[in-house]
Amino acid sequence: MLKGMVSLVTGGASGLGKATVERLAKNGGKVVILDIQGTRAQEVAKSTGADVIACTGCVCFVITSEEDVKKALDIVKTKFGQLDNLVNCAGYAQSHQIYNFYKDRECSLEHFTKCVNVNTIGTFNTIRLAAGLMGKNKPSESGQRGVIVNTASTIALEGDIGQAAYAASTAAIIGMTLPIARDLAPQGIRVVTIAPGVFDTPLLSYLPEKMIEFIKRMTPFPSRLGKPEEYAHLVTSVIENQMLNGEVIRLDGAQRWFPL
Repeated sequence: MLKGMVSLVTGGASGLGKATVERLAKNGGKVVILDIQGTRAQEVAKSTGADVIACTGCVCFVITSEEDVKKALDIVKTKFGQLDNLVNCAGYAQSHQIYNFYKDRECSLEHFTKCVNVNTIGTFNTIRLAAGLMGKNKPSESGQRGVIVNTASTIALEGDIGQAAYAASTAAIIGMTLPIARDLAPQGIRVVTIAPGVFDTPLLSYLPEKMIEFIKRMTPFPSRLGKPEEYAHLVTSVIENQMLNGEVIRLDGAQRWFPL
């Protein structure tokens, strides 16, 4: 089913996005990478295959920019003629308590704003712009024209200390999933959100090693960090299973955050 499908993957230069690009390409898909890391995106495209390209024309492409996303969609249309799947993997995370009483200093508003801009607004921006191109596809026998897969986080459901901004921004992605799925249902476009637990990606770099080991221990099975390839596997499963729509899927090895 994936063979010949055209996908736009945001954040496709590293982590979950890179693994998704590689899996889609391995299964015969055609992929366009939209990433703020322009040079790295081109390296991933070059190493993955002829049917994988990175958005070029500027140093980077930003998902919060209407102009940049439109340029990326123009590249999709020019190169491949259509868009079947949008996979939103681009994200931003940092850990800051709302107020540091030891330093007598509040959390930066800029930090909260950046989380919301990248995770929430960026996701919404790519969806609203990509939906129009998907809607022009000839429907399949079942009436499907496209699939949108978003990335949230289990932090949105069980936020930990210092995660207010990240939890709020990804909770908004979860909250918009069903309404957008219903909005786009008449056009045969499905919308699903994956809420990963803690995965071994560059986004995790802000956490100390001691915390990472603790997270591994508190994950029932398998007691380890998630692998990007496992996320990518779920993305392709969502694309292939047409009954999945308007749903949020946890991918976390039964991990739950317990209050300290």
